[in-house]
Amino acid sequence: MESSTVAGPAWLVLPTYNEAANIAAIVEAARANLPDDARVLIVDDNSPDGTGGIADGLAATDPAVEVLHRAGKEGLGPAYIAGFHRAIAGGAGFVLQMDSDFSHDPADLPRLLAAARDGADLAIGSRYVPGGGVTDWSLLRRAISRGGSLYASLVLGVRQRDLTGGFKCFRRRVLETIDLDAVAAKGYVFQVEMTYRTLQAGFTVREVPIVFRDRQVGESKMSAAIAAEATWQVPLLRRRLRDDHPRTSGRPRA
Repeated sequence: MESSTVAGPAWLVLPTYNEAANIAAIVEAARANLPDDARVLIVDDNSPDGTGGIADGLAATDPAVEVLHRAGKEGLGPAYIAGFHRAIAGGAGFVLQMDSDFSHDPADLPRLLAAARDGADLAIGSRYVPGGGVTDWSLLRRAISRGGSLYASLVLGVRQRDLTGGFKCFRRRVLETIDLDAVAAKGYVFQVEMTYRTLQAGFTVREVPIVFRDRQVGESKMSAAIAAEATWQVPLLRRRLRDDHPRTSGRPRA
């Protein structure tokens, strides 16, 4: 693909924990769908299956790939925050994030990046807008996921339909403006918190339809405890951030 923009290159942050079976293929697919000047940052939490070593091998043969090794597994949120800091320090103009297990289709990366380049401060790959969807999930898991997003949007008072989705593209100014080190969520509520903080800071959010599929290789990190986390963390998030930002000034666009 062609170069991105004068605003700075795109960086893709890939958090990994035990993704040895997927990491080489997901990096190859991402590189094929990103601009030539884009960088891929693998953030590995000391995976016992050797993911970090494989990532180092990829970085040794491709100067556009970088690895950030962390001491251990601290949760999705801290891994992303560390990756965001590194991307900003490295001059990123746009910072993308996605799962490392092909649940998010790398072919959708250009559409998220295009939405951000077209003016969205945050572009979210959304399963729950027209054109989006989910495959390979049971009816129960679909109900839990959609219900979780609906619950979060009602509690927080925002219009986004897929608050729990983790396929995103931030403009640099968003990550520079919000206080990344104040982000409290460590699990999947991290996705909700980042979008809510973006809106509370007055930025625009656009949902881009995607089709999400269940991982084909490896074990899912999702559990009942993770799903239940939102029931008490989302109201606390609303209370904490509304105290800091009394009025939601963002005007989200579907």
